[in-house]
Amino acid sequence: MRYNALTPPNGLPMNVPTDVELDALSTQLGQRLLAARQMLVTAESCTGGWIAKCMTDVPGSSGWFDCGMAAYSYEAKQALLGVRPQTLEQFGAVSRETVVEMVSGALVHSGATVAVAVTGIAGPGGGSEDKPVGTVWIGWKRRGGYAHAEVFHFDGDRDAVRRQTVAAALHGLKRLLD
Repeated sequence: MRYNALTPPNGLPMNVPTDVELDALSTQLGQRLLAARQMLVTAESCTGGWIAKCMTDVPGSSGWFDCGMAAYSYEAKQALLGVRPQTLEQFGAVSRETVVEMVSGALVHSGATVAVAVTGIAGPGGGSEDKPVGTVWIGWKRRGGYAHAEVFHFDGDRDAVRRQTVAAALHGLKRLLD
């Protein structure tokens, strides 16, 4: 599916989210995590820690945020998150297989109970015919549960792709907690 902008759970398209919108979304998610007594870990590639930043910008985040890992290189994905070299070689960093191993590894290497992982091509370069700029895989998982992964195809420049990725990751976490 090609997204011109973020499509939240209600299916109505939104513009590229602003800082104010990301802050509101992070605050809502933090309240849900606290109420559910859950701790969050993030494993981020193309967003470079932006999800963790949004979540820790919320006062009181130490009550529901465990840690964030920005794993950009293949080596970091392997060392920090336990992504297998064979997975990266066979499927590439931007794949369902990689994001599932990232989100699972984030839970293994943290004290968190809920995880989100993102890997994608934010641009402006780096895309291919099979994986154009704007292709992003996001994975979510609860400790002891199965990973869920979804591919997105966002439009816009690097900032727009990354903002939409952060918002989609946060919306997915809200769905996971419902």
